[in-house]
Amino acid sequence: MRLIHRRRGLVSFAAVAALALAACGSDSDSTTSAASEPTTTVADLQSSGHSTAPATDRIDLVVFHQEMRKLWEDHITWTRLYIVSAVAGLPDLEPTAVRLLQNQADIGAAFATFYGDDVGTTLTELLNEHILIAADIVAAAKAGDQATVTKQSDLWYVNVDQISQFLADANPAWPFDVVSPMMRTHLDQTLAEATARLTGDWDADIAAYDEIHLHILAMADALADGISTQFPDRFST
Repeated sequence: MRLIHRRRGLVSFAAVAALALAACGSDSDSTTSAASEPTTTVADLQSSGHSTAPATDRIDLVVFHQEMRKLWEDHITWTRLYIVSAVAGLPDLEPTAVRLLQNQADIGAAFATFYGDDVGTTLTELLNEHILIAADIVAAAKAGDQATVTKQSDLWYVNVDQISQFLADANPAWPFDVVSPMMRTHLDQTLAEATARLTGDWDADIAAYDEIHLHILAMADALADGISTQFPDRFST
């Protein structure tokens, strides 16, 4: 099932996104916006019969935490590099965007290990939407288009609440009223980072990234803890 796909006016990023999403097997025929898309639950996807069978080998819990941290550190690292390249108009913008979108597929694949391929695919699509909206915000801010910045920022928070609800449906250890503030803090911090970069406030830019890094490690640990609690038989201590 496809939860969200939209075509956007950000030509340079949209072209890159099309390449990256095609490599991940996504389709881009739908033009429905995040705000109007119907909610798809984890239960819907798991009932479709595509759930991945439990692995026979137990997963080392410490290694699992490290790998989850690496996934989300990649998320903030490549987001930052994309912001830097977009603001400065650097020639590495397109390969950086491709690598950033690959990270969303990597996160989805990690969740598919426990929740099935359809859940992993839908989470990837939600995260791709997160990245595409962020790119629109950066482009609009750079162009001085405050109306688009406001519109896309609103969509960004709608999207992150969809991600939060999707995770809450997947795991009782991730209640929406806990996950949503955590995810929204990530958006707040990323907006601060992008704003500082756009305005040339380098000290604030560095400080924002330091805050983002600490927060994402805590978020990664919370997600890893939730999975290990829900699937204790899959882990060794």
